[in-house]
Amino acid sequence: MKQRILSGIKPSGDLNIGGYGGALSQFVKYQHEFECFFFIPDLHAITVYQDPEELRRRSREIAAFYIAAGVDPAKACIFLQSQVAAHPELSWLLETQASFGELSRMTQFKDKSEGKDVVSSALFTYPVLMAADILLYQATHVPVGEDQKQHLELTRNVAERFNHRFGQTFTLPEPIIQEIGSRIMGLDNPAKKMSKSNPNLSSYVLLLDSPETIQKKFARAVTDSEGSVYYNWETKPAISNLIEIYSVFSDETIEHVVKKFDGQGYGTFKKELAELVVEKLVPLQSRFKEIVNSSELDEIVKHGAEQAAIQANVTLTKVKQAMGIVTF
Repeated sequence: MKQRILSGIKPSGDLNIGGYGGALSQFVKYQHEFECFFFIPDLHAITVYQDPEELRRRSREIAAFYIAAGVDPAKACIFLQSQVAAHPELSWLLETQASFGELSRMTQFKDKSEGKDVVSSALFTYPVLMAADILLYQATHVPVGEDQKQHLELTRNVAERFNHRFGQTFTLPEPIIQEIGSRIMGLDNPAKKMSKSNPNLSSYVLLLDSPETIQKKFARAVTDSEGSVYYNWETKPAISNLIEIYSVFSDETIEHVVKKFDGQGYGTFKKELAELVVEKLVPLQSRFKEIVNSSELDEIVKHGAEQAAIQANVTLTKVKQAMGIVTF
């Protein structure tokens, strides 16, 4: 079997360049190396309250961003999680194999529920839905950031337990850990991940920001007092963050970027970085606006869901038969 990847971006906020570095730019590369399933995990988004109109808008936007960034629907399957019924169905079956203790140890649940009086049960069990997403497609590899490693470990544990109890059913997925660009930090504080929830509007660059806005935000990006462009997260975190952004958008190595700006000041570096990001995002924005509300997008995600369901239903039927559930 050809190596297969499953990945997605949750439609719970406007995308910034962290989403480009950690996901979109990688999706474009993966489609040439793997059989790819890129989905919009809208069922994950509703583990916390979402305004219905906003959820609809953002779900379409994420799909449009996939295509605008260069994902080819002829090479990769693009679909909405909610349009493939096997996802929640397999999730319920796998909940019978996951323990309360395992789910209680998930650090993301602790972080997201802390200080809240009311937390949905779905927020507690969503790592099992994540496992179902991956296992439905027999994914051999899953790109994971630091915050998702624990969830992939749970996926592997549940799959191994199922295989042991009911016979070989699931492929155990291996992680793909991206070294550069997987965690782009705020332009105002390199200790915090770039996020739209930051009240400082200059801390993040949205994929739909205008060229003028992008240039202003990079011009205001924090640096340090040294004035030399080199890469060291311990001693120069702010500059190291900007170097990683340059590396992601130029597709050049960190070493090449550092060498390129050797002896040049931060002003020159930040100006060229802003120009590079603008150069990459302007055509992406143009294609995004062209497709986001089009019938073309509707056809792509509808066809993608149909294709995804074929593979998903093969796995789901196999799981049901293994567990002794009557199938026809």
